[in-house]
Amino acid sequence: MSDTVRGPLRIGVLGAARITERALIDPARTGGHRLVAVAARDRSRAEAFAAGHGVERVADSYAGLLADPEVEVVYNPLANGLHGPWNSAALAAGKHVLSEKPSASNAEEAAEVREAAAKAGTVFMEAFHYLFHPLTRRLHELLESGELGDLQRVETTVAIPAPADTDPRWSLPLAGGAVMDLGCYSLHAQRMLAPWAGGAPRLARARGGERAGAPGVDEWLDADLEFPGGASGSARCHMAYDKLEMSCRIVGSRGEVHAPNFVLPQLDDRLVVRTAKGERTEHLGTRSSYTYQLEAFAARVREGVALPLDADDAVATMTLIDACYRVAGFEPRPRSVVGG
Repeated sequence: MSDTVRGPLRIGVLGAARITERALIDPARTGGHRLVAVAARDRSRAEAFAAGHGVERVADSYAGLLADPEVEVVYNPLANGLHGPWNSAALAAGKHVLSEKPSASNAEEAAEVREAAAKAGTVFMEAFHYLFHPLTRRLHELLESGELGDLQRVETTVAIPAPADTDPRWSLPLAGGAVMDLGCYSLHAQRMLAPWAGGAPRLARARGGERAGAPGVDEWLDADLEFPGGASGSARCHMAYDKLEMSCRIVGSRGEVHAPNFVLPQLDDRLVVRTAKGERTEHLGTRSSYTYQLEAFAARVREGVALPLDADDAVATMTLIDACYRVAGFEPRPRSVVGG
């Protein structure tokens, strides 16, 4: 086995986003992976990021980072509108890509990323890190075991206090909005229940509210879903809420389970299970979901271990997001104009 196959991942980072420290830097250190390069539009910011996080060097541009032969994996935490074009560019450069969600601005662009991944033959994954934590796996086990009975109802809510008005998450040109930043988790978690619901859910209804001063950008959106097996779903998101809430409630014919924080279970690892036998609380561990995610991604790149997420899944999620926008009276997010 060559050193490339069994050695640490050699990672390049696009941008110097705040999320990178917890989503990539800390997990990479835990796994012994190399942070080879970082690029940012402001080189001084990239230099400060590299110095602060042990990144080996600074690339002159995003395109320069993609051209670096030592970089084999590209992590893309840029603003939403820059995910699609730079994911496609990284794949075209022969890199494996771990992209922050959502994978693109809309379903059409997500399909182009999928085409680029198929052509490149490299690994592409959208960073729905929650899926790799034991808490989510336990949710699925409870359905699989039959303890909860037949799936009847799913309720997911992902809400946060409002970011500053200048935050790119409020920018329509950068594909901002509550669904793009938060609702993607609510919708994705429900899509992942398809094996116990007779198939993937379809959108029944959606309603939302526009952010004051940000035309076309959703501050909140509620989506009602219907599963082929008869279960119903409520997927809510709010980006100007009075508190942080990232909950999931699954109701079956024999019982129910509630996860207070399914998105970031490292902050609250509880599952509360209620059946005819009584109520119990299970703790699934506070190890970071991002660490589990990078381990799974590395196993795919190095050993070919299957992943539950791929470019097809990313297209399906974006298709549902676009449908939510249309039904709620918004337009799907536009493509962003990008430079290198």
